[in-house]
Amino acid sequence: MAKTVTVGRTNKKNRIQSSPGERVFTVFNYIFFTVLCLLMLYPFWHVMMLSFSSMAQALKGGIFLWPRGFNLDTYRSVFKNPDIYTGFSTTLFVTAVGTVLGTLLTAMTAYPLSKSRLRGGKVLMLLVLFTMIFNAGMIPNYLLIRNLNLYDSRWALILPLLLSAYNCIIMKTFFLSIPDSLEESARIDGANDIRIFLSIIIPLSKATIASIALFTAVMYWNDYFSTVLYIKETDKWSLQAVLRNMLTNTQQAMQSAGVNVRAQTNTNAETIKAASIVVATVPILVVYPFAQKYFVKGVMIGGVKG
Repeated sequence: MAKTVTVGRTNKKNRIQSSPGERVFTVFNYIFFTVLCLLMLYPFWHVMMLSFSSMAQALKGGIFLWPRGFNLDTYRSVFKNPDIYTGFSTTLFVTAVGTVLGTLLTAMTAYPLSKSRLRGGKVLMLLVLFTMIFNAGMIPNYLLIRNLNLYDSRWALILPLLLSAYNCIIMKTFFLSIPDSLEESARIDGANDIRIFLSIIIPLSKATIASIALFTAVMYWNDYFSTVLYIKETDKWSLQAVLRNMLTNTQQAMQSAGVNVRAQTNTNAETIKAASIVVATVPILVVYPFAQKYFVKGVMIGGVKG
């Protein structure tokens, strides 16, 4: 018991005490980053509170820290449209399939490019960089989709965005940090390139794969322009296109009513716009915390001892 007390006292004496300047700096950091986080979160909070406010209160404008005249009429008008559900199904399908295929294709492209023994690897890497710097443009891409008979197909929303040169470079850089001794040991045991890729490289790359998957999912979820270019039938529209069309139709309908056009349009447009932003943003925000744990868990994943 005496030894325990002695150790405790020794630990207290050996504890490093911070100087007053360091304590002030720590307090300043906490205050600064707390204020910064609040400033970054407030725009979305403002939009959410505006979406739950009445049209009369939304017309007054100002800062919305809480709903004014709480009502759900705006959300009822949004979800009353049957196209919203087809938009959700299309966006979920495109996001799920595009994320899985895009992440897999990015990893399969980056892994061989990270190997110095690949013949012509530098030339292939230059071609990847060329596609990132120079884009063919909207018209050639549109003609390509039509010639491939993908026009008015959900695959037209997936294939053009399937592989990102930027994501490929990020994953290639991570693969370069994995020690070669791991692959050499696996080859001695008789493993081929596919077995090494699936059994060693992929498990070590969970953090990077989670990051690339999240980037890809957000890109597919927020994609709007591809629907405008390649999709004609409304039952194949993405969620973003459905919400944009809903807002446009609401404005046109109120303009045709002819009663206080400007005021009514601003009021209705603002509340419906806010509700549309919430409906389109909340689902992808719900997914983010589940991917965030892989970022934190895998920060040191590249520090494998050789």
